[in-house]
Amino acid sequence: MLYNLPDEDLHYASLVDVAGLIKTGDLSPVALTQMMLDRIATVDPALNSYLSVTGETALAEAETAKAEIESGRYRGPLHGVPIAIKDLFHTRGVASTFGSLAYKDFVADKDATIVHRLKMAGAIILGRLHLHEGAFGEHHPALGRCINPWNKDYWPGGSSSGSGAATAAGLCFGSLGTDTGGSIRFPSAANGVTGLKPTWGRTSRYGVFPLADSLDTIGPMTRNAADAAAMFSAFAGSDPMDPTSLSAPVPDYLAALDGVLGARGFRLGVDEAYLETGVDSETVAAIKGVIAVFEALGALIVPVKVPERREATMAQMVITDTESVYFHKPVYQADKSLFGPQLAAAMERGLAYDSMTLARAYITQDRFKGEIARMFNGIDALISPVYPVVGALYDKMDEHLGDLQNFLGFTSPYNVAGSPSITMSCGMASVGMPLGVQLIGPHLSEANLLKAAHAYQQATDWHLRRPPIS
Repeated sequence: MLYNLPDEDLHYASLVDVAGLIKTGDLSPVALTQMMLDRIATVDPALNSYLSVTGETALAEAETAKAEIESGRYRGPLHGVPIAIKDLFHTRGVASTFGSLAYKDFVADKDATIVHRLKMAGAIILGRLHLHEGAFGEHHPALGRCINPWNKDYWPGGSSSGSGAATAAGLCFGSLGTDTGGSIRFPSAANGVTGLKPTWGRTSRYGVFPLADSLDTIGPMTRNAADAAAMFSAFAGSDPMDPTSLSAPVPDYLAALDGVLGARGFRLGVDEAYLETGVDSETVAAIKGVIAVFEALGALIVPVKVPERREATMAQMVITDTESVYFHKPVYQADKSLFGPQLAAAMERGLAYDSMTLARAYITQDRFKGEIARMFNGIDALISPVYPVVGALYDKMDEHLGDLQNFLGFTSPYNVAGSPSITMSCGMASVGMPLGVQLIGPHLSEANLLKAAHAYQQATDWHLRRPPIS
């Protein structure tokens, strides 16, 4: 018997819960996909979270999934579940923009490895999500802004803005984001969703439009940690097409959450000076509340001192500019007018750096990796703000972008270190915007981070809050 559609709350259901209904036959992938497409058509014109919707293809994939499941060929928790991907991934036969006019006519002849793996898991891809141009800085003026579903005046995070907004607004059950300096963590915090930034190399970058090859990573953005675990299990792991991908075995991240009760023995690192310096008081209070919850769940609170981050933040900025201009240079120099102001400025900086500046950035990266690894010798995770303000007003983004040292100070150092982190909602600000926190771990600690986030979400309900849209 089919789930009784339409249901006013079904679009906000957990990916894992929807998967259970699909597996038992109580919910048809076709009916669910059509419902989501109808919702996108109704809700997204005000949000601009999708750059393109592939409705015909999605319905065909849903029909295939329905037939496979009915014949006993169930592939797992993504089978028949509608998701969406940032418009940064090569998808065979589908036009991409990468958020830029410079590449608006690009059509891939082969899927990115991660897209292929999601398709093999049976996921239904609804469309391609908005992003900052080339995953950097801001939306291209010609493509318009993505809107935060909580409040149109506030930034929805970058560069995976569409992924955060669409997931929060019930326009997909999970999405793909990428992170070079904070682009999974910012939109996860800004939209009140759960985002996993993996260890650098834990996911294949083959077929992913690059920003900075030595920093880019790909992760899931969902409404809770269990959903993130289900998505991540489907695409994490080594890839012969990407020699930088790590060969470590991939656990079943979702199965690892079974039986998780509390956080007994989990060693949570706390640096009070780090938490409070330059951070909005509401964010500090919310994060202290998270620490109290973990302590009540049995976690051990361990005082730590976070290594100096300013040099690491500057190194991330230099590396990003340099590696992005390495990729874009031929197209940029052929027609600079196709590029928006923020990405164009990065190109000019990247072209201007001298060899000593580059050498210093890469030496700083290696040193900071070592310092962070040493810090993790005594803890399982570090608790951290995501960014220092309660939300970021669109009208003040020029101010924030003009002070990237401060704005990126809690995110970009951990791209330099290659460290994994999970971001989740931990409160609501007085202005009605969600507050976010991140747990940062040592390399390849995604399973522990997901367990900790899952334990926190079992004890709290912040991740169940929904934006004030119909």
